[in-house]
Amino acid sequence: MPRSHGADIDGLIQLLSRLPGLGPRSAKRAALQMLKKKDSVMVPLARALADVAERVVTCTTCGNIDTHDPCHVCADARRDRATICVVEDVADLWALDRSESFRGLYHVLGGTLSALDGVGPEDLNIAGLLARVDAGGIGEVILALNATVDGQTTSHYLAERLKASGVKVTALAHGVPVGGELDYLDDGTLAAALRARGSVE
Repeated sequence: MPRSHGADIDGLIQLLSRLPGLGPRSAKRAALQMLKKKDSVMVPLARALADVAERVVTCTTCGNIDTHDPCHVCADARRDRATICVVEDVADLWALDRSESFRGLYHVLGGTLSALDGVGPEDLNIAGLLARVDAGGIGEVILALNATVDGQTTSHYLAERLKASGVKVTALAHGVPVGGELDYLDDGTLAAALRARGSVE
């Protein structure tokens, strides 16, 4: 089969195709754009990747990924230090923080409990969360886990473990999204919305 480029470029395309949202064709287009704009895109990108790869760390307090420990979230004195929002993954932390609707602290579990996958409490950062609560000063723990069977199982487990601490434990509401039309929602979302219904003020 004829080749239109060398093995080095093919290796770049292969690496790019491992990124989420980039298939082989998208990776090829991204690589071509970088090659065409070598000085303005590719060289600065390579420097930035090397710099971040050398400096990236996991925050020992919350589990966020940053270039500082503690991370920028944990080090921000303007945040509400009495509230911790528990998430499954760093991507969830970044998504919630991007919304600017929560100004407290976070805690990344690193996944959810899953009997099928053999993931138990000792495989997640649950001990770290309990230690933060036991240290005092926490008034509320918000469980912001995905609305999956494993996410709900993990939420129930955490609620039980936190019961003795006396902190208020809440969970994100599940149901009809803003702008959602009932006819297009799945049965699980509709059922959750009905269970979480509230009074109209």
